[in-house]
Formats: sequence, structure tokens, C-alpha cells
Amino acid sequence: MIDVHCHMLPAIDDGARDLATALRMAELAVADGITHTVCTPHIYPGLFPNTHAGIREAVAGFRGELDAAGIPLQLSYGADIQVVPGLVQELQDATLPTLAASRYFLFEPPHHVSLPRLGDLLHNALLSGYVPVITHPERLSYIESDYELFLNAARQGAWIQLTGGSLLGVFGPRVQRITERFLEDGVTHLLASDAHNLKNRTPQLAEARAAAAAIVGEEESWRLVRERPQAILDNAAPDAVTSPPALRPGAPAGALRRPARKSWLARLFS
Repeated sequence: MIDVHCHMLPAIDDGARDLATALRMAELAVADGITHTVCTPHIYPGLFPNTHAGIREAVAGFRGELDAAGIPLQLSYGADIQVVPGLVQELQDATLPTLAASRYFLFEPPHHVSLPRLGDLLHNALLSGYVPVITHPERLSYIESDYELFLNAARQGAWIQLTGGSLLGVFGPRVQRITERFLEDGVTHLLASDAHNLKNRTPQLAEARAAAAAIVGEEESWRLVRERPQAILDNAAPDAVTSPPALRPGAPAGALRRPARKSWLARLFS
């Protein structure tokens, strides 16, 4: 598996607090079946003022530490990018890093304030040849009221990335239900760990991938953690990649929605 969103780099943001934590996170990732991690620290002006050059240097240093520790995890990098003025220009100037130097970049909407011009921002990025990967929309406090906006963003060409822990209930039942809804509506491109620590946000995907398979099927669940992440590493054009079910020609949204569960009595006599 390939994890395209992970805060494993030590002491650079609110992820791994030190090298020992980062190395242990890498060990957990490998043990879980992750072969390649894209390190994506926050770039958040005023809070996490990371730079492209600083992230690149941190990854180079961490690669050396992984080699010394004998941990067989491949690394690439990008950033968890908040909405900033001149976003597209900063991508073009390489002031902001894309994922593994590809056309894809992580786009983190504000957690508590809806973006009234989200469609315009995404449209401008797409017109400029970039593919915004919208990170964990299921965890936004306003997602219920703006859910259709994110479906439209996926139809427009943005990619949707959900957090594995969201599907497993780590962020509570509300977020879990919304995560299931995104999967059932067939618009989810990627599943990533968004790992930050060794406690409740670990760099693991296997359990979440299996949970996703119960909704979207085995084949599509592997696309969430293998095929599409590999397409990002390869800088493949979006139209060369298998789309999520509802974004394929002629497929209606909600086509994967599961029927209501039977009562225990109905199941007993079925």
C-alpha cells in the first residue's frame, strides 16, 4: 500500500514529535503493509511556516535515518496545504510542493469555516493543470451542509481523500457515517492515514482498507490504497486512472449505497 498523506517527519509540525517517534511510526507502517509513504507536513502560515526547501531537507535526513535503522520504507514528500492567496502561482513557482513532484497536491479546506468560493479555487487549479486532492472532507464541522459542494468538486475533477481512521470510528460515529456516505456515493479516490502519532492516529491502512471493501468491494478498495496512489507517484493523467464508481460514464451517484440492514428478527429467519 501507498500512504499519500502522513505527518511522519519528526519535529516539523503537529505530527511525530521526535526522531524516535518517527522511526516507530515507520516501523508500524511497514508492518501494516505500507511500502511507500508520502510525507506531507502542514504548510499553514502563522502556525506551521514550513517551506518546500525545508521539507525536502527533512525528508532527505529522515531517509538516512530509515536506512541506518534498516526500515524498508520508501519516502516521497508533498505538503498538507491550507488555502493561501496565490495558491496556483505558488504551485507553479514550486514555492508549494505537490505530491512527489506530480500534478497532484493536497488541498486542506478550513475545518470550521466553509469556503464560499471552493468551486472557483478548484477550477483555477484544474485549469492550470493541477489536480487538487481534497483532504479529509468527512471531518469538516460543516460537511453536512456543504456535502453536495464536495460531490460537485469530485465531478469537476478534484480528488477526494478520506482518512482511514474516520472509517474505523476514531473521530466518532458522526464522522464515520459521513465517511461511509462518501464511499457509498462512489466519489472517493484515496484512503490515507493522515497519521500524526503512535496513539490514536497511527500510520496504518490495512484495517481501513478492509472496512472500505465491505462498501465498495475488494477491487475498488485496493484502488484506494494502491492504484491511484501509484498514479500520483507516476504523475499519471487523471483520465488514465480508473475513476471511482460514480464518476465513471453513465454511473449515478449513490449506486453503491447499501440497502438498509435487516432487523435481528428478519436476519434470524432469512
